[in-house]
Amino acid sequence: MRDNDLLDRWDRENFFHPSTHLAKHARGEAPNRIVTGGEGVYIADRDGKRFLDAFAGLYCVNVGYGRPEIAEAIAEQARELAYYHAYVGHGTEAAITLAKMILDRAPAGMSKVYFGLGGSDANETNVKLVWYVNNVLGRPEKKKIVSRWRGYHGSGLMTGSLTGLHLFHKTFDLPLPQVLHTEAPYYFRRADLSMSEADFVAYCAAELEAMIAREGAETIAAFIAEPVLGTGGLVPPPRGYWEAIQPILEKHDILLIADEVVTGFGRLGSMFGSDHYGLRPDIVTIAKGLTSAYAPLSGSIVSEKVWRVLEQGTDELGPFGHGWTYSAHPIGAAAGVANLKLIDSLGLVENAGTTGAYLTAAMTRALGGHPQVGEVRGEGMLCAVEFVADRESRTFFDPAEGVGAKVAAALAKRGVIARAMPQGDILGFAPPLCLTQAEADEIVARTADAVEEVLGRAVAEA
Repeated sequence: MRDNDLLDRWDRENFFHPSTHLAKHARGEAPNRIVTGGEGVYIADRDGKRFLDAFAGLYCVNVGYGRPEIAEAIAEQARELAYYHAYVGHGTEAAITLAKMILDRAPAGMSKVYFGLGGSDANETNVKLVWYVNNVLGRPEKKKIVSRWRGYHGSGLMTGSLTGLHLFHKTFDLPLPQVLHTEAPYYFRRADLSMSEADFVAYCAAELEAMIAREGAETIAAFIAEPVLGTGGLVPPPRGYWEAIQPILEKHDILLIADEVVTGFGRLGSMFGSDHYGLRPDIVTIAKGLTSAYAPLSGSIVSEKVWRVLEQGTDELGPFGHGWTYSAHPIGAAAGVANLKLIDSLGLVENAGTTGAYLTAAMTRALGGHPQVGEVRGEGMLCAVEFVADRESRTFFDPAEGVGAKVAAALAKRGVIARAMPQGDILGFAPPLCLTQAEADEIVARTADAVEEVLGRAVAEA
């Protein structure tokens, strides 16, 4: 902490930061970073230090920083109409236009978009929609939601329960009893190393079937999952996973909620992860890339099948009793319209596929042979490096060593921001979708240097 630094003192005395070691921060024992600007894939702090943001904020600044088109759309909307609510049929040009643009890009069979502010509130909405649907259909016992260990779906009461990471459960009295967790499709961390990828997929499917049999299909309403595991480790599913899981859901009349907060709007090199993997969702969760985080906005895209039941419910019961004050906020919607136009005009979906593949391939060449790198993996503009104490036996480091966090800190010293993912020594990358190959090379070179500082020299030639 600087001497006589008023802003730093105000930060530590007044600002309650999320996902932070609160005591160390308040005491000044942990560094802070006060960010003042950004352009392209770079941000700058108040000391003028420039960082390549290889995590796009929190996987969200898809179009990159400093896009005047979005800033101008926000300002114009604020001058014209800063706010009006969306209750009882009210709308704004921005929100109506954005809903149409989303559905034009959405997976097949989708019908309407409900807008919120963030991914957590969108998934809270989704759970309420699922419960409402089953009540309308006369199935009041069909209410449990199946999630997966290591999945991330938010940090509210229900959404924190759906999240399958211990950090979001401990000391919060979570998960709530309506939530069940099944096997994560994380082949690298399979318990039985003798399993082939096909064996592991069959095991994941069998575990889900066994859970449904134990609980009773008549009690299970929905299965929620990210197309690619995000915060749980940036893990693409093993081959054939979704082909094995979806028939089970259909057989037991279990709705599929595809949480596309991270994967929606181009990150995998496809507009949606559902299309990328052939998912047939009943509800799709969107946020982050919807506005590239230039303004808060989220959405729940509901299928025609779900919408028909919602209409039936209001015919029978009256108006739908759910809403947020800031649902379909016109400033967020205006940002979304400008953002989606930019994603199209700049070809960012295609660039995420090509430059993302380049990044993962380059990272594999640089670090894939390191004796303490267990796996380099990626899909689209997502990449992860997982560290192990011994790669031959797949022995993991003691979590107390904080290897992933040390590598992330060494990388930040070199001007690149990556994320030490929770529940493992995993270094995650999710750059803006406008990343160039030259910038990918910069990420890889500095990551290799950071790994060498913490773990010793890479041996890519081995």
